[in-house]
Amino acid sequence: MRTSLNIQNKLTKIAEMSGDSLFQVLEFDELAGGHDIDSATKIKFMKDAKIKLRQVRIILHNSGVRTEAGALSYLKGNINMTTKFGGVVSLGKKIFTNKVTNESTFKPLYEGTGEIFLEPSFKHYALLELEDDEIIVDDGLYYASEESVEVGASMQKSISSMIFGNEGVFQTQIKGNGIVVLELPVPESEIFKCRINNDVLKVDGNFAILRTGDIEFSVEKSTKSIAQTVASGEGFLNVYRGTGEIWLAPTMSIYNKIRENNLNFEGKEMETLEESDD
Repeated sequence: MRTSLNIQNKLTKIAEMSGDSLFQVLEFDELAGGHDIDSATKIKFMKDAKIKLRQVRIILHNSGVRTEAGALSYLKGNINMTTKFGGVVSLGKKIFTNKVTNESTFKPLYEGTGEIFLEPSFKHYALLELEDDEIIVDDGLYYASEESVEVGASMQKSISSMIFGNEGVFQTQIKGNGIVVLELPVPESEIFKCRINNDVLKVDGNFAILRTGDIEFSVEKSTKSIAQTVASGEGFLNVYRGTGEIWLAPTMSIYNKIRENNLNFEGKEMETLEESDD
């Protein structure tokens, strides 16, 4: 008896973007591999909570893409994988850059024609295209990109952001021309993409996960005097100035609390949950 299985019938394309290569985010319709009561129960809970397994697919047309180290699941076609070290100076720069940003030091380069499937994950992904542009993102968000995109480190420009920003002295800098895949901490539908034009955005917390290169970041007191700052209970605010875009993930802290089993929400956290239910 001859049988065949087309795995594409079990996947739904939820995002796509085309450049020199074609990038897709695929979502498994369901997981049907529970082989015991424990795993079947967990899969049932995930299905009820609409937790889906996702996978990034990249189709190369005589082109090249880079990924985070260890991201590859499988590939097919005429594709060569290389890891370019460069000279001693270049190697030292890569080690330093990736040490301070917590990104992998060596990002494999895949060149040729064929298909690449990255590791399946329950995480969320976003596709965006840079056009001679630059973005600064939280450490760990970079996942893959076209070969023409450069990944490096950006040093905080103000003393306040270095000391009080909780973002570290360096953040991941992504620039150039091409498509980028980001690994998001929350669904993209829960990201508020705030565009400012020669304006100021003040954020109480560290949930701004991306900003364009023209946005200046600093940390300031919420009020003019220390006494007022203490009385308001707000402390310091992350401040973004200029013209560009900032991505905010306000629900990120709620998921963190859920993961920590701290379900006794009070104050703003409870209000946020009630508003989301509405």
